[in-house]
Amino acid sequence: MRRLKEIAYYVSDKIDVKNMSVADYISTDNMLPEKGGIEVCLTKPEANRVTRYQAGDVLVSNIRPYFKKIWFSNRMGGCSNDVIVFRVIDEIQTSSRYLYYLLSQDYFFDFMMSGSNGTKMPRGNKKLIPEFAFEYVQIEKQRAIADILSGYDDLIENNQKQIKLLEEAAMRLYKDWFVNLRFPGHETTKIVDGVPEGWNIKYLIDIADITMGQSPKSEYYNDKQRGLPFHQDVTNYGHRFVTDEMYSTNFTRIAEAGSILFSVRAPVGRMNITKNKIVIGRGLAAINHKDELQSLLFYMIKNRFYKDNLIGNGAIYASITKDDLYSQKFLIPDDDFANDFNSIVKDIDQRIANADRQIFLLQQARDRLLPKLMSGQIEIIPARGETT
Repeated sequence: MRRLKEIAYYVSDKIDVKNMSVADYISTDNMLPEKGGIEVCLTKPEANRVTRYQAGDVLVSNIRPYFKKIWFSNRMGGCSNDVIVFRVIDEIQTSSRYLYYLLSQDYFFDFMMSGSNGTKMPRGNKKLIPEFAFEYVQIEKQRAIADILSGYDDLIENNQKQIKLLEEAAMRLYKDWFVNLRFPGHETTKIVDGVPEGWNIKYLIDIADITMGQSPKSEYYNDKQRGLPFHQDVTNYGHRFVTDEMYSTNFTRIAEAGSILFSVRAPVGRMNITKNKIVIGRGLAAINHKDELQSLLFYMIKNRFYKDNLIGNGAIYASITKDDLYSQKFLIPDDDFANDFNSIVKDIDQRIANADRQIFLLQQARDRLLPKLMSGQIEIIPARGETT
């Protein structure tokens, strides 16, 4: 048996915030749950200096370890104090990629939670974490295990890239038709006060049903997966559950499958689509088009946030009130163009959903394989010419 402190250490090096780009800043907010990696951060931190990480480091969120936020770094940057940076002591004896998979185990996150401090926002005990014990294997087997698991992660990354390209294609089409007004037949369409004939300016509340979230009281929660999963933000897939029979009969804080999730608190404007019926917390709104033109509505709202950056009175990290959200104005095309666009983009969205489904299945397969490889339940034979 070995302990984590024998193969890796906490990185404490600092980097000046002015010397890095915002895209290279990692906080617990832009780390994704369930080992989903990271997304681009929106603003730099207020601090002048933050923890410096480099390629090959393993970053783990130390807030609410049960969210299982972890990332294998492929570049240099900086991160917040609530993100732990692990680095191998000796790369000849320990593979950095193997360290990443070692710490990706549910077993490790359970260990972090076992020594955590705090109830509302538990943090791992940084004095205890280095005592994490595991069965050590030689470097050749480490590399073989990492190669197998990396194959799944490479496929996941390819699907993520495909999703990004599809989303960009849909956004380009939206901007072409409804921002630049280069829709089919625009050459012969009469424009009155900057608006195509037959189109209208409407408030969001006029075209969509909006449900503002409200976090349930503590007595409604359970950890036994009964009732509905509870979402606090657009990427929180419900580690706590709310008993449906007690909650939904008294409140209307429910998002149905297919609803647009929109973050109304910092960072305002993040979006996602619900896969199942869920309970939404006060940081979210669930939005549904009244005429079921959900794809049109999604890109309409997404374009507003990224184009004008004005939701929340111009500050990305400000909150947006119910009235502010209701009163957002949009250019609404006539029924024919609305239906045509929705039909085209709905097909793109289905391809995105298919790729997302593939990611989910690959993650499940990887996560089932991970503990079996780590425990030796599945025997690993190193490549020819290597020894164990």
